Amino acid sequence: MKLKSNFLFSLAISASLWACQTQKLSGDLTMSLPLSYRSEQAVNVDSSIGSIPWQDFFQDTLLQRLIDTALQQNVDMQLALNNIESASLLLRQAKAGQLPDVQLQVQANTTNPSNNSLNGLSLGQFLGQNHIEDYSAAVGLSWEADIWGKIKSRKAQALAAYLQTEEARKAIQTQLVSQIAKGYYQLLMLYELEQIAEQNLRLSDSTLQLVRLQYEVGDISSLAVEQLSAQRLAAASLIPDFQQQILLQENALRMLTGEFPKAIRIKGKLSDIAIPATLGAGIPAELLSKRPDVKRAELSVTAAQAYRHVARAQMYPSLTISAQAGVNAFKASNWFNIPASVFGALTGGITQPLLQKRALKTQYEIAKIDYENSVIQFRQAVINAVGEVSNALVSIQKLKEREKLVFDKASRLKNAVQQAALLYETGTASYLDVITAQSNALQSELELVQIQQAELASVVDLYRSLGGGWSAE
Repeated sequence: MKLKSNFLFSLAISASLWACQTQKLSGDLTMSLPLSYRSEQAVNVDSSIGSIPWQDFFQDTLLQRLIDTALQQNVDMQLALNNIESASLLLRQAKAGQLPDVQLQVQANTTNPSNNSLNGLSLGQFLGQNHIEDYSAAVGLSWEADIWGKIKSRKAQALAAYLQTEEARKAIQTQLVSQIAKGYYQLLMLYELEQIAEQNLRLSDSTLQLVRLQYEVGDISSLAVEQLSAQRLAAASLIPDFQQQILLQENALRMLTGEFPKAIRIKGKLSDIAIPATLGAGIPAELLSKRPDVKRAELSVTAAQAYRHVARAQMYPSLTISAQAGVNAFKASNWFNIPASVFGALTGGITQPLLQKRALKTQYEIAKIDYENSVIQFRQAVINAVGEVSNALVSIQKLKEREKLVFDKASRLKNAVQQAALLYETGTASYLDVITAQSNALQSELELVQIQQAELASVVDLYRSLGGGWSAE
């Protein structure tokens, strides 16, 4: 008995030491990150716009209302919250795995053996009765000693899975905020494009009216009237196209907010939305804690590492301790006769898998591969995050340069339209000069608005890629 006790004590000590070794943090996630993002201009590394709450980053009140509605009613957000609740329940279950399994059992039975049987004859001879009664009430306890860290690793795996669902919610929120903001700017752009097309149509109408008057007095041929009429129809055809896109964009935004399609009354222009002169991006190392997708990938490594420990521990013996205590009697009157009816039992056992060794080893080898894959996916998530920030910075910079050039071009072409009209009235320019000037001016105005929208969309992309959109005020 003493030898058995010493063996169990030594087994527990060695298992504890092995469990401590398996819980060391993995160094597989170590990466050499760049000190800054790729950009042709200096980037503010002291602060990051990703830390700004979305309520402060987006100043437009209508946009704020759309985002707030989406966060409350969007289907993906609601599913993410339910996933968090499910993971929370599984985490509670995993925590309970470290507690003993306690059961209460109460039973009573009676048996009437045959009078011609050995049991029947024995009852009549020794107890003077023809039936057997048995009354029992007991509390049983069973506990598996976590000598290999299996239960602890399961708890770590469940905790990582729970935290993953929280990071998934954050990632969905950042994506949703980005989609709403970019969709809103797209809608602003479409409204402006429609207004530009309507203004151009009015200009075409006035030019066509002048040309018709000159045709009626015989100053020009019908060719000029036909060409200017065709130009007017081309300008008019843009309006229903933009109106269609407006309706579709409004529907898309409403569906993102979890609402049925309906109109969104927008006031203002893209040029009214201020873009900070300096967009702080911080340093790439900050993405590890601010980007929900990167954090989720890191937690996936943690979960895979924990499961690898579980798979390995399943190949080793398990030590189970069971105990039972209660009261038992063969007469109801003596059932709770203390201490005569009290009984107890204590057992301990070690279970070693034998025939399942191949299956358990295969499971462990697969768990190691899954862990390696999670590390690879984490590294790729970090590379994607740094790349997205760099792309957004470059896009903002180059779109600003284009906006300045196209703005100057649009101003010059707008003046050219006025000059062409004056020269045409004096007979110095032809109607073809007027058509060309109006067409070029229209294209430049449309291009300018589209560049402004693309620049704002790139700012939103930068905000999202830096982890912005999920932090609370």
